[in-house]
Amino acid sequence: MDQAPLSSSRAWSWIPSLYFTQGLPNVAVAALSVALYKSLGVSNPQIAFYTSWLYLPWVVKPLWSPVVELLGRKRHWIVATQFLMGAVFAAVALTIPGPAFFQATLALFWLLAFSSATHDIAADGFYLLALPEHQRAAFVGVRSTFFRFAMIAGQGGLVFGVGRLIKEGWAATQAWSWAFAGLAVFFVLVAVLHQFVLPRPSGDAPAKRGGALVADGLAVFGAFFRKPGIGTALAFMLLYRLGEAQLVKLIQPFLLDSREKGGLGLSLDQVGWYYGTIGTGALLAGGLLGGWVVSRWGLKRLLWPMVCAIHVPNLAYVYLAVVRPDSFAAVGGAIAIEQFGYGFGFTAYMLYLMLFAEGENKTAHYAICTGFMALGMMLPGMASGWLQEQLGYVWFFGWVCLATIPSFAVTALIKVDDHFGRRRAG
Repeated sequence: MDQAPLSSSRAWSWIPSLYFTQGLPNVAVAALSVALYKSLGVSNPQIAFYTSWLYLPWVVKPLWSPVVELLGRKRHWIVATQFLMGAVFAAVALTIPGPAFFQATLALFWLLAFSSATHDIAADGFYLLALPEHQRAAFVGVRSTFFRFAMIAGQGGLVFGVGRLIKEGWAATQAWSWAFAGLAVFFVLVAVLHQFVLPRPSGDAPAKRGGALVADGLAVFGAFFRKPGIGTALAFMLLYRLGEAQLVKLIQPFLLDSREKGGLGLSLDQVGWYYGTIGTGALLAGGLLGGWVVSRWGLKRLLWPMVCAIHVPNLAYVYLAVVRPDSFAAVGGAIAIEQFGYGFGFTAYMLYLMLFAEGENKTAHYAICTGFMALGMMLPGMASGWLQEQLGYVWFFGWVCLATIPSFAVTALIKVDDHFGRRRAG
């Protein structure tokens, strides 16, 4: 039997910190690594290719999601992986100033990605267990917002801090080492916090033990691929973010590259300022608004506005690449538009994954969904650096806009009822 519904105030005590913590290692692997390598002289094609490979642990995490589903309590998995990620961040901090930093940090980022993917499985499953259905819809905007807030804190606050230290005369390697050391301390502290504040839902218990694990794991996979509409659903998971998968790998290189190379020629602290202030506010507004409107009017009614919101703002980067403005308002406004649209539109994607994962073994099935989501980010991202180098920034961002067309096509094929939302027809 499921636990009694938690109060909204109790949910606020752990959902923001849990998903902020979930977002930080993701941003470290997928985005902060880009800024690190760009500032230390690694080329765009190398950055895009190797950092896209770091998505692989999220792609294959469904292979071990049944272990988290069937062994141990998800609450314990969450705390243990947070301690582990703190240790990995500390190792990255020690490795950056050393020889062969590129290979060494890539290996550590792989371990961080594996730990983070395991944490994601446990955290998302815990969210589904700890909240009743109507609260899941109401808080999906909160969790998405704090996940993205962590990404902005990494791309914004940490990058800004590193940039300021470099301007004050610190070596880039030293500044980055201190940033990752700070992340290590934070993860140890948050692991201790979650040991006390996470609720203890009755449904959070080991499901199976012993020899039945493998057979039950295969059964979980089989049940997922027998779900009705699986082909269309997989196409949606893989193609919804096709344009964004290429865009995100080149945003920071574009902002940091000199104007002679077609970029905006910003410093690290300027990039951090834009994302850490304007971007944060716009993202929070978009994510919270997305969760609120869906909880009131349902996903079916809001699906197309959200699809447009996540894709149309990509035109802002075409504008920046063509005009290359140097005014704070123009650059900040373009970033704000893109971040607001992303925060609003990504809500629909995450809700659809939750909806498709509903049923028995929903923790493992949701992990499989997010694995396909990661694959949809990894494959296009791998070639994006090479493609940008061939096309230049203007035509590359134009291509990104064209790459959103498959997303609109697969959205037209999926079926969404009013499963989410308080107001329902009939």
